[in-house]
Amino acid sequence: MKFFVTLFILLSCFSLHCKNPFAPGLNTELSQGVCPPLTEVEGVFCTFRNAYSFKDTTMYSSLLADNFTFLFRDYDNGVDVTWGRDDEMRSTYGLFANAQQLTLIWNTFVSQNITTVDATILRAFTLSITFNPSDIIRIDGYANIKMQRDDKTKPWKIVQWRDESNF
Repeated sequence: MKFFVTLFILLSCFSLHCKNPFAPGLNTELSQGVCPPLTEVEGVFCTFRNAYSFKDTTMYSSLLADNFTFLFRDYDNGVDVTWGRDDEMRSTYGLFANAQQLTLIWNTFVSQNITTVDATILRAFTLSITFNPSDIIRIDGYANIKMQRDDKTKPWKIVQWRDESNF
């Protein structure tokens, strides 16, 4: 009998160890399940936002094609800077590791040209980077994103992102 009482107490503890009535479950729109599938353009932007919010490089890397290229204008030197997928992942990892919080808001679509297998989208965004409470950077800009896929049943992959921000 003592064995069964001990077993009952142990099983009760194990079944209740994850339940905390004072800390209800997280209910946020940033949940991965809320995003449309990556076969939809909005699914790419939603997952992109979530990757930044959660600082999740695995989620972010799932959006990038193997031949991905990132481009931006270095206004100080008057040149365009380009790098590939590996450099993008290193750069993004550094951003995710050094920021306390990232908030990416996708704003209006400025233009979009979408076929079954190609998409070129110019979209406004706001990115807030919090390094610490006294060091917050806010960037308002435009992302000119080109996506491709093999057919309409396959997920979109970003092949080029031209950052058209002026900061």
